[in-house]
Amino acid sequence: MRDLKRRICNSLAVHDLTKAGLEVFTPMTQMVMTIGGRRQRRDVPVIQDLLFVHESKQTLDPFVELYSTLQYRFQRGKSVNEPMTVRDAEMERFIRAVSTDDTPIYYKPGEINESMYGRTVRIIGGPLNGFEGRLLSIKGMRKRRLIVEIPSFITAAVEVSPEFIQPL
Repeated sequence: MRDLKRRICNSLAVHDLTKAGLEVFTPMTQMVMTIGGRRQRRDVPVIQDLLFVHESKQTLDPFVELYSTLQYRFQRGKSVNEPMTVRDAEMERFIRAVSTDDTPIYYKPGEINESMYGRTVRIIGGPLNGFEGRLLSIKGMRKRRLIVEIPSFITAAVEVSPEFIQPL
């Protein structure tokens, strides 16, 4: 879904929908903002209008009508007016990976090019046990980071201890 409110707004859609009892996820990061002349540290969405809600369209329709800044996200180029969806397994994998790292690095679609993809690995042990994927390869980076993505939405790089990495 899309939340068209600004980051400095006191009540974002993610908070409103969570209070209503819906299962909502949006990747968050901390920013220092000046609000009312005071500097404050706030959790804000990484991508301002990106919001994942685990509910049916029938359940969400009343909220879309209630909040004028809440919209469905549609896929470009498709003639059918069906909201974009993410498979449950992909979403759970992404949330699990991001929740294991205190400082995941998020990338918007198109920010990671082919040269940034490193070796293919499997994680053995630790909080990411069983994950397979590719390592992030950036010159001068000392930490090992596994790339976890939801295609065409968002990509995250989460830190992995070297002892848990098994090359494939």
